[in-house]
Amino acid sequence: MTAAAGPGAGGAASPFREALRGRARRRRRRVVFPEGEDPRTLTAVAEIVRDDLVEPVLLGPPGRVRDALAREGADPDAVEVVDPSERSALTPYVRELLELRSHKGLDEAGARERVLDPLVRGALMVARGEVDGSVAGAVHTTGEVLRAALTCVGPAEGISTVSSSFYMAVGDFRGAGPEVLTFTDGAVVPDPTPQQLADIAVAAARARRPVVGDDPRVAFLSYSTRGSAAGPSVDRVVEALELFRDRLPEVPADGELQGDAALIEAVGRRKAPGSEVAGRANVLVFPDLAAANICYKLVQRLAGATAVGPIVQGLRRPCNDLSRGAEPSDVVDVACVTSLLAP
Repeated sequence: MTAAAGPGAGGAASPFREALRGRARRRRRRVVFPEGEDPRTLTAVAEIVRDDLVEPVLLGPPGRVRDALAREGADPDAVEVVDPSERSALTPYVRELLELRSHKGLDEAGARERVLDPLVRGALMVARGEVDGSVAGAVHTTGEVLRAALTCVGPAEGISTVSSSFYMAVGDFRGAGPEVLTFTDGAVVPDPTPQQLADIAVAAARARRPVVGDDPRVAFLSYSTRGSAAGPSVDRVVEALELFRDRLPEVPADGELQGDAALIEAVGRRKAPGSEVAGRANVLVFPDLAAANICYKLVQRLAGATAVGPIVQGLRRPCNDLSRGAEPSDVVDVACVTSLLAP
């Protein structure tokens, strides 16, 4: 991903992380880890097994993977390990891939070669319902992870733009205690059109309840609040808001709003009187990737917030990407979110 996920300096994240783990433990979904020999992934899976968070499936040479799990202190027999290079088991995956890609010129020989790629094998396992989601990206690029997911799983119904969110656990800034804010999209779509911004907001709003546990209140951010300034960027945000309202009329949404108007009640009353979102927003839709990525890093470093993510959104089933700088704790977090997003 464009950005690395990791904890900030403050303690605001602890309740959120504990809540993620508790809810994931109650669901116990099956999650595949295609990078089964990555040391950070193995450390994370050992913790996942000890805490009974998800049911992990690791892809890799079974002997080496089980030995590594044992060195991490995990029971190697408690984890399913699949050898993606075992050709005798490939036929159903080859057939699945041919159904998906034969119209693009993929033939059987090409499909047999592609399903040997652990990312493709993992994504096909998700598509076939053998597992509920996947987590990869510690040693593969975002492009590689997303290509496999888009090829094999595809976008969710009504969504044409795959994007991402960071879940920012912050301290009390509104007098209501620690909170979790959704920042979207800070990792995938550089310069979204109004239609893409609406897709991003729809996906983020739909993910809010399963990941955080509350209802979304969506603010489309800008350097302008309700016409206080003008420009192409403002016009794009205003159009995106209208498209969003057409698609999810039941979700409170407003824009264009400046950051303070979206987050601080007194400012929201002055700048956007009568808004049901101003001063109360918990899903922040940034006008472009640059703004979101810069802001997430500033909040993480200056406010001591913790960033969980980036979490891929807009897919039919969850296939999440890690930063290649991810720590084992990040892998655990993303696995728990993947479990919560699974059908």
